[in-house]
Amino acid sequence: MCDIAVTTTSRPAEASDFESRMVQALNHGGLLLLTSLGHRTGLLNALAGQAPLTSHALAERSGLQERYVREWLGGMVAAEVVETDPESATYWLPDERAELLTDRGAVNLAVYAQFMPLLGSVEDDVVRCFREGGGVPYSRYPRFHEVMASDSGQTVLPALFDAILPLAPGLIARLEAGIRVLDCACGRGRALLAMAERFPRSRFVGYDLSAEAIGWARDQAERAGLTNLSFEVRDLSDFDATATPAAFELVTTFDGIHDQAQPRRLLAGIHRTLTADGVYLVQDIHASSHHHQDREHPLGAMLYAVSLSHCMTVSLAQGGEGLGTMWGRERALAYLEEAGFRDIRVHQLEHDIQNDYFVCRP
Repeated sequence: MCDIAVTTTSRPAEASDFESRMVQALNHGGLLLLTSLGHRTGLLNALAGQAPLTSHALAERSGLQERYVREWLGGMVAAEVVETDPESATYWLPDERAELLTDRGAVNLAVYAQFMPLLGSVEDDVVRCFREGGGVPYSRYPRFHEVMASDSGQTVLPALFDAILPLAPGLIARLEAGIRVLDCACGRGRALLAMAERFPRSRFVGYDLSAEAIGWARDQAERAGLTNLSFEVRDLSDFDATATPAAFELVTTFDGIHDQAQPRRLLAGIHRTLTADGVYLVQDIHASSHHHQDREHPLGAMLYAVSLSHCMTVSLAQGGEGLGTMWGRERALAYLEEAGFRDIRVHQLEHDIQNDYFVCRP
């Protein structure tokens, strides 16, 4: 039983508005949990493009338990996502909503709903860290790389060849001719897999701390027959000292700096491992390094929650800096300059409100 008290006494308008915001946030939080469940169980896909279905028919179609399906449908009706006909006891997902909640459209917003239950699962660990210090280790996030791979599949991959790589003039031609490419903190390596297939004359390497993510990436590369691509489990906290000098013409990091244990050392190592004519291409969170300037950020509160519940704390768990998701453009520029980069250009892409793209040259 969950009772939520909502006051009815008169109060200043500002307090009343804040109370309404919080009640709405509770409701929207429920919607995100329901959406994540619908995505992971396949219910949203099962409803998309279908004529109205009863809860029994939907359960049979999805291979799920009807009682759970029926309760989920009730929540999605209350959230005004799924429509229902009470006389026939049928339910349907309007096409315009299915376009945004399944892979039928350009962006599947249900992918992002998974972050809420995923990060909520470590709340007890984070509360302990508030009191005792330290951090929450990567081992407590068994699905994080899976969800992040789905995330990058919607922000990075669709724009990689037409918008992101062309930010560095001449880079596409160099990749076609054949260069050496490194992706640090590559996760499941989806960007590298796409580039290795597109540019067979170039050679690609991916480093990441997660053995699970690297294992997945290696399996995908083998299945695709990509002989110009390799992956390595590697701790990059001492990359400033261990990076091979002048080994790569292109280094990339996609959302990979802010949760590192030693981001300054990684950036210094990237500068060290680039050739004199090399390019470092960075995608990282668009934010300010000053809290008051993040008030207008469309995802500010969400990204600070992600930082507390993952990015900052996993760095601190390694005895790291704990830079955090919202380290901001000002600090990013300072760190890049400190690492030795002198030519730094910052870009934003129309399709991506969440990230900045830095093109850096030694």
